[in-house]
Amino acid sequence: ICDFISSLDLVEYKKNRALVVLQTDPASCIINAKPNQTIYNFITRNNIDLGISYSNIDITKDDILDILKKDNSKVKDIQDTIRAVLERGYDIEICSGSGFIVNIEKRIVEFTLTAGGKLFPEVLDVVSELKRRNIDIYVASGDRKGALEKLAITINISTSNVFATVDTKGKALVIRKLKRKYDKVMMVGDGLNDILALKEADIGVLTLQQSNKVHEKLLKAADIIIYNIREILDIKF
Repeated sequence: ICDFISSLDLVEYKKNRALVVLQTDPASCIINAKPNQTIYNFITRNNIDLGISYSNIDITKDDILDILKKDNSKVKDIQDTIRAVLERGYDIEICSGSGFIVNIEKRIVEFTLTAGGKLFPEVLDVVSELKRRNIDIYVASGDRKGALEKLAITINISTSNVFATVDTKGKALVIRKLKRKYDKVMMVGDGLNDILALKEADIGVLTLQQSNKVHEKLLKAADIIIYNIREILDIKF
C-alpha cells in the first residue's frame, strides 16, 4: 500500500499512463464483489462505466477496455485499497472513488487505488459566506459522479452544479463555459489536473492546505496561492 504520493503524481511520473475511475460506489458495490474475478470481467458483467480522470497521453475508454481484457489484475486488488483507506479513517462516501492506473505502452494495470477524503473544517462556513455574497459555486473534479453529488449535498450546493470525472481539458472547458455566463470566474484547485483551468479562469487560486508538495508547473499556473480555504474570502473579486 502506497499512501504517500497522489494518484496524479503517479501518472505524471512516467509517460503513457492514465488514471481511470470506476463509476460505482466503492463502499457498496466494489467491496462486495467477488474478489477473484478480473477487473475486466467485473466491469463488463456489471455494465460499469469508466471515466478517464487524468492522463499524459490521448486514450479512449475502448483503449482501456482492450488493455484490461488481457490484464490479470483482480477486484481483490482494488478491495485491498478500499480497506486501507477505511483503516486510515477517511470517508469513501464523499470525495472518493476507486480505480486504477494503466500503462498504455506496457498495456498493463500498474496500480489499483481508492481515494478517500475529509472536509476541511472551514469549508461549510466558507460556502455559506460565498452564498451570502450571492456567489454561485461549482465543483469540477476527476472523481466519480455519485461521490461528488454526495459532496455537493454535504456542503449545501446544487448537484446540478457538479461536473464529474472531468480531466484536465474538461476542467478548462467548464471554466470557459462559466465565463460565458458570468462576468468573472475564480478557479480554486490543488492538483495537476487543475492547471489548464487555473490558467483559463479570471483568477486562478492554488490551495496548499492539503499539501505543500506540488509540482512547479502547478505553482506557475496560479495567480494566487493560499494555505487555508478561508483565505479565498479575502481575495478581491
